[in-house]
Amino acid sequence: MFDADAVLSGEIRIRPVEETDAGPLAEAYVRNRDHLRPWEPNRAEVFFTPEGQKARIGQQLRLREDGQALPWVLTEGDRIVGTATLSTISGGPFRSAYLGYWIDRELGGRGLATLAARYACRVADEELGLHRLEAGTLLDNAGSQRVLAKAGFERIGVAPRYLHINGAWRDHVLFQRILNDRPAL
Repeated sequence: MFDADAVLSGEIRIRPVEETDAGPLAEAYVRNRDHLRPWEPNRAEVFFTPEGQKARIGQQLRLREDGQALPWVLTEGDRIVGTATLSTISGGPFRSAYLGYWIDRELGGRGLATLAARYACRVADEELGLHRLEAGTLLDNAGSQRVLAKAGFERIGVAPRYLHINGAWRDHVLFQRILNDRPAL
């Protein structure tokens, strides 16, 4: 499942990121730069170029090969309109990962982030055999908190000065979703 292309809704699909996504991903980040700025770390200018995205995708693919990450892109035709990523995938008794995502500003409010989060949960449970996913949002990111609640996540607390976002260390609300209670093997 995680290495296949799947329909999320209508024309919106989710699929694993590929090296050839560097240009379209750079375009998506440029198009959404102001939209994402309040929720993301400060980015160097190279991040918004095909070359910067090519390097980033290369790193993501190496992490995927090592079983530490699953990066996806959301597409509408040839256009990238978001991403979803399982990162810091851990096995053993932890069997957990972190979920991150974003959706194009033009497509917000249509439930696509929730569908992407549910898709990632399904892959984490059914394909990776993980026990739990964690996600965090800024305190004032009510939209992302609704996404996580609709995807079955529960609030577990607040982490002070958790991540350096938009130029400062910011508090985050932490969420988790317990996927199953199978024993860790």
